[in-house]
Amino acid sequence: MSFVRFEHVNKIYGSGDVTVKALNDVSFNVERGEICVILGQSGAGKTTLLNLLGGMDVLTDGHIYLDDTEISGYGDRKLADYRRHEIGFVFQFYNLIPNLTALENVEIACQLTDDAYDCEEMLRLVGLGERMDNFPAQLSGGEQQRVAIARAMAKNPKLLLCDEPTGALDYETGKSILRLIQNSAREDGRTVIIITHNQALAPMADRVIRIKNGMIDSVQTNDNPESIDNIEW
Repeated sequence: MSFVRFEHVNKIYGSGDVTVKALNDVSFNVERGEICVILGQSGAGKTTLLNLLGGMDVLTDGHIYLDDTEISGYGDRKLADYRRHEIGFVFQFYNLIPNLTALENVEIACQLTDDAYDCEEMLRLVGLGERMDNFPAQLSGGEQQRVAIARAMAKNPKLLLCDEPTGALDYETGKSILRLIQNSAREDGRTVIIITHNQALAPMADRVIRIKNGMIDSVQTNDNPESIDNIEW
């Protein structure tokens, strides 16, 4: 069975006469170890999809599976454990704790799981070996995003979810961030899902899913994904 499975997933916000159908009968699969890029414009439903898969929101109906376990049937306690142990999340705007250093921001995530990587080594891996004791306000946007990636990957999650991970970054910093993410999948066999509006990122993926108006528009597999170093935008 596929590692990630969405089966006829719907998500409706609101109630009564005022409702918004953010996802409409969404079904797709992602295989273990793949990089999946989900493309769509703002409001297409990308973030809703990622939040459902990440256990930060609950669906209206349908089924979501990770590694043959149905997470869409979890209650609040099981969802909290799922987020803690199974998922690494890279947010668009970092979500670092401002009164903790870079190292402490990574350490606080590692304390949630028993199988974490070494936090200092992870920060060195993302090029922040000399910035561990700096607070977020003392770091550039690119450095803060690197801390966010180190925090997500240090948990050694089954699934790495990335919400517009380069949306607030300049071109060169964005490429370096994507290189880190791509290497995590290729070297560690980690399954990675990236949501973005940047069509140019499609060639880096094993699987490209396009979403439009809350529905799956197309699913494309790529037998020969490109290195991010060879992609320009």
